Amino acid sequence: MPVKSTAALSRSDLADLNAFRMVERLRSFTKAAVELGITTSALSHAIRNLETRLGVRLLNRTSRAVAPTEAGASLALRLNVGFQEIGDALEEINRLRERPAGRLRLNVLSDGARLIVGRYLPKFLSKYPEVEVEVCVDDRMVDIVAEGFDAGIRFGGSVPEDLVAVKLGADLKWVAVAAPRYLYHRPPLLEPEDLRAHSCIRMRTGQGVIYKWAFRQGKDYRVIDVPGQICVSETTLALELALAGTGIAYCLEDRVKEPLLNGALRVVLPDWSPVEPALYLYYPGHRHMPQGLRELIALLREEIAAEARRVPRQMASGSVA
Repeated sequence: MPVKSTAALSRSDLADLNAFRMVERLRSFTKAAVELGITTSALSHAIRNLETRLGVRLLNRTSRAVAPTEAGASLALRLNVGFQEIGDALEEINRLRERPAGRLRLNVLSDGARLIVGRYLPKFLSKYPEVEVEVCVDDRMVDIVAEGFDAGIRFGGSVPEDLVAVKLGADLKWVAVAAPRYLYHRPPLLEPEDLRAHSCIRMRTGQGVIYKWAFRQGKDYRVIDVPGQICVSETTLALELALAGTGIAYCLEDRVKEPLLNGALRVVLPDWSPVEPALYLYYPGHRHMPQGLRELIALLREEIAAEARRVPRQMASGSVA
């Protein structure tokens, strides 16, 4: 069967080459199809057509895995360089625009999604209507470069050292909280070890381990492997269970401001609440910053700083926003 010349690439050729590049990087047709916004069957058909046109197998497929052939690995390596050049060229053009345009992909842990993205992204979207933003909420530690994200939001101390990190606001206080009705008939809590006589809502982190609760009073720092009948993987559910009187939850104080103000939850061991590193936005510094990211960082820092200035005035006047 004659092989089609690749001297002149059509739009279909470029789309299929990009689809192959995505499958080779993610090693999954399912994940690549989601990334590309097409069905798995359409993606599989595109790869088969590409292999037919080139006259060589690019991917080895089994029921459990996808891996490039020698020819596929060689092609993917060169395609990555070529598509990066195309992306850089488009970025150069975009920088000549008066307003940013394009697409930003963010990988954000759940606390960052609730405290940063949900709070401030609407203003960014309104201010820059030509920028599309995709937010992946994921508590796993993700290699944002390998998985195609432009930036991520994580706690300080967990950001890879080879990436640029921008602090978003002040350091954060962690608290243990429970509903008054849970605490009413339970033994008092005077120090962190007293939690071992209570029902705690345990949390499994994105790394797959059960989180141990940290407490600090001056220089006295303690980490408690708390007991509990239930273990969850997200703070929102843990707080819903705490509000229902199921047990004690551990979270950022900023996540429970309203239930603490209205009395639905109370802080236990308040003198032991530790202050830990803030949230950071981070991104790779070795490549051109994508359109909109610089503006997003500026807006987040401006809005967070403005809110920090408002809070002391509200507290002084006795009002609550």
